[in-house]
Amino acid sequence: MSDPNANDGGSRQISAMGAYSLAEILSQPQCWSDLLKLLQNADVIEEIEKRFGRYPEWLFVGCGSSYYVALAAAASWTAITGRRARAVPASELLLFPDLIFTGMADFVPVLISRSGHTSEVLRVAQLFQRKNIPTIAIFCTGKNPLQELATLPLLLPGVDEQSTVMTRSFTSMLLSLQYVAATLAGKPDFIQELHTLPITAEKVLHNLPMRVREFVSQNRFADYVCLGQGPYYGLACESGLKLTEMSCSYTQAFHTLEFRHGPKSVVSRETLIIFLLSQSNYAAEADVLEEIKELGGTTLVVANRIDDRARAAADFMVELNSEVPEYSCLAPFVFAGQLLGLYTALHKGLDPDRPRNLSRVVILKDEKKQPENAEI
Repeated sequence: MSDPNANDGGSRQISAMGAYSLAEILSQPQCWSDLLKLLQNADVIEEIEKRFGRYPEWLFVGCGSSYYVALAAAASWTAITGRRARAVPASELLLFPDLIFTGMADFVPVLISRSGHTSEVLRVAQLFQRKNIPTIAIFCTGKNPLQELATLPLLLPGVDEQSTVMTRSFTSMLLSLQYVAATLAGKPDFIQELHTLPITAEKVLHNLPMRVREFVSQNRFADYVCLGQGPYYGLACESGLKLTEMSCSYTQAFHTLEFRHGPKSVVSRETLIIFLLSQSNYAAEADVLEEIKELGGTTLVVANRIDDRARAAADFMVELNSEVPEYSCLAPFVFAGQLLGLYTALHKGLDPDRPRNLSRVVILKDEKKQPENAEI
């Protein structure tokens, strides 16, 4: 795939703060289009189907944004295949393995890491290798240690970022795992629905950056809350993480209806509450939206279609207007969070391409010190 950040001279220098992040966010429709074409002809997809097609249980493992990919992918997996799927942080599996593995028998671990160098994910891969448990790994850069440790590696070329935080790699890994799930479930219609997403995304991104930039410039928030249910919970977590990473803002994520049970005490005009509204439970989630608006919160709503009720309670709206079923159109729900992180950072005078205290990959200083109790 082509890299929209590269110029003819191959230079990696872009002078304006946030230019990499913005280019990478806007490149997602083309990235998805190229990626889905690649997956159609990828031998590894057929290998995954042959080797793991009948396994009843799947375990998705990652750290940070990759863990949030795992959350959304596990929810998608269950919906698409009808098989049990769970997501866990790599650290949880290493430190409290009995809480994860008790009762599990025939399962497939799916290890997720943009770089393929994340220390905790590598340690999990080594653990499974010692136990002779075959694994699938998904990553966005070649020639990495995870590639060597996995039984079946799935490389997604052309979706890695030059900026620090994950944007297009997040959505691309999610789409790829949904593609694999649909292949295993024998659902070509779902795969065809995924092929329509680049068009939807292109339309949504046409004027969304300008709208978000204007919204950020006109408001100053002390707190941010991201809400989502079911498959949208992982997307809400990721949206909040973009705000935290890029703009050094304090952000929390909750299941939408859980926000009523205590957390709503933080609501004020200076609190931006981001609602990712599902299609299947729209009415129940819109009840919470109205309740929070009545408490004086500032609200941002992302939904496939927004009715008059939600419009009256929303200060900012992102409407996707996709014709495909719910689980086929998850990835675009994170656009608002990505752009909020970008423009909030710039409004604060920060560089979202290079957030403070962060690196592109977490590599622990002492790789020799591994948890001794990590047994299955």
